[in-house]
Amino acid sequence: MADASLDIEEILKDAHLPALLTALVHMTGDAGWLRSEWTPVYNPLSRGDTGIPEDEQARIRKLAAEAIRAHLDGKPLAMPGPDVATLRRQMDFVAGAPIPEQYVDFLLDELTLNGRSSKDPQFEQPALKAAARKLKVLVVGAGMSGLLTGIRLTQAGVPFEIVDKNADVGGTWFENTYPGCRVDNSNHMYSYSFEPNHFWPQHFSPQPVLLEYFRGIAAKYDLKKHIRFETLVETLAWDEGRNVWRATLKGKDGKTEVVEATAVVTAVGQLNRPRYPEIEGLGSFEGPAFHSAEWRHDVDLKGKRVGVIGTGASAYQFVPEIASDVASLTVFQRSPPWGLPVPHYHEDVPEGMKWTLEHVPYFDKWYRFWLFWMTTEGFLPMVKSDPNWNGGPDAVGPENAMLREMATQSLQAQIADRPDLAEKVIPQYPIGGKRSVLDNGVWLAALKRPNVQLVTDRTVRITPKGVVTADGTEHEFDVLIYGTGFQASNFLSFLKIKGRGGRDLHESWGGDARAYLGMTHPGFPNLFTIYGPNTNIVVNGSIIFFSECSVRYIVGCLKLLAESGAAALEPKQAVYDDFNRRVDEANAGWAWGSPNVSSWYKNSFGRVSQNWPFGLIDYWKATLAPNPDDFVLERAPEPVG
Repeated sequence: MADASLDIEEILKDAHLPALLTALVHMTGDAGWLRSEWTPVYNPLSRGDTGIPEDEQARIRKLAAEAIRAHLDGKPLAMPGPDVATLRRQMDFVAGAPIPEQYVDFLLDELTLNGRSSKDPQFEQPALKAAARKLKVLVVGAGMSGLLTGIRLTQAGVPFEIVDKNADVGGTWFENTYPGCRVDNSNHMYSYSFEPNHFWPQHFSPQPVLLEYFRGIAAKYDLKKHIRFETLVETLAWDEGRNVWRATLKGKDGKTEVVEATAVVTAVGQLNRPRYPEIEGLGSFEGPAFHSAEWRHDVDLKGKRVGVIGTGASAYQFVPEIASDVASLTVFQRSPPWGLPVPHYHEDVPEGMKWTLEHVPYFDKWYRFWLFWMTTEGFLPMVKSDPNWNGGPDAVGPENAMLREMATQSLQAQIADRPDLAEKVIPQYPIGGKRSVLDNGVWLAALKRPNVQLVTDRTVRITPKGVVTADGTEHEFDVLIYGTGFQASNFLSFLKIKGRGGRDLHESWGGDARAYLGMTHPGFPNLFTIYGPNTNIVVNGSIIFFSECSVRYIVGCLKLLAESGAAALEPKQAVYDDFNRRVDEANAGWAWGSPNVSSWYKNSFGRVSQNWPFGLIDYWKATLAPNPDDFVLERAPEPVG
């Protein structure tokens, strides 16, 4: 029964109207809510303004409130499962443009309108269940991907153990505690598809809130009983005679233990090992010096002279947080990041939006779909290279140039009172060439403070007192902070892995990590990596989406082992080689593959070893289920006698 005191019309002022109208189709059975005059017209860098006149928005809210009240009073959903034609109309309406036909099945699966998804393990047959129980999986890492793996293995009935070096779950959200740390992907999409949170306090949640979410997930699925904390995996070695991985684990007490597993899943991410700059004198500074990923909370910055080396995503977040506390702050910048205007980056989610997400059926799904489309596939054309482009090296095509102009105007508006900053903060490379950050004005506001200085001269040496730049100036500090990112291309560097014939994984890579679909490796049976080589996303979406696809595929590989009776599975060399050839060719066609841009997306060979160069739909399709023809399946040897 609806609360008579609720002013639903007022509440709906906070709702995303296109998602609301689409949800009303399910509620009322009337596709007339999808009126052509109500079709949204979006600005790609706005917060979702629809272009619908305000008086018409008020009319929509009044009509919607009547339908919602009827539902709350007990009127059943009229159309929980629309026909495909209606769903197509709903998709096109929310997106504000026609969705290509190839996306229909993909988006229907993501919406899970029938309550099931292709990502749910399908292990129903008794014989398959019995075979699954004979497997044993070792998962390395208890962050977002490791917890997800544990959930899916539990659902599949496959025994597993998770090992993590930290004292709790959460991975990067446990480790990174620097001031201002938060996600740069909307939380209504940066969350498991099957575990939405209708009560995120902010659109882009800070680290403590994200850690709380993942701790809650671990508790809900009772995963901690499967996890060994404060334990390192030092080595992995494939036992060819018995078709098992032998893992050497080192506990907090320094003692080692060898455990065996049918399969190993590494879920350690790409951004988990801090990278320090290659500067002469590194380590010679006499005061406190630390990386942003290893923040020293025991160091009081108030009234101190602080130097920050680096202006990547982490510095972009912590510099504005500390600028008002320190006596002086000097930021050393090699190249500026592109800040894409997101005015609500630090804003709370309005209470009316939370109410609508919780109480209006399907609104959460369509809102997530809108975020998904607008910030994923719908954004990709803006960073695509046009081979006929002759407009200069600061863009890679006409749409990229348009996006550049919009972002430039936003930056220029913020520094109208400080034109001296223009050459320093407006990048000269294409948007998408390096990691972009979300800009709501706090970064440039910090740089404009009288106690803050932005230095673009090259840093040449660290001294006991501070930093020497190329012009010979020694900048003296009390505290030095490195905001220089992570060893992203140095995959699994902490782990020694020996495959068939004692083959070393790192030696076989030779510093140029590759994998089939980012997950499997010839010569290394039953070894799977999540967020492996070429599975990073630049502008199109949430890494949780990729992890869900990867885990679906990995569980599918385990299912293939159980169904076939095979003991080992690894990709064929030709399949692996062809996939990586196509990846390299495709990466050259995007802003991040531009030969004139250096970034952490590229390894020491200049190859883009991080990024996925196709659409999300392509990864979704490729990971629906493993193709047995892609693999060498090895049966267990028959027992002697």
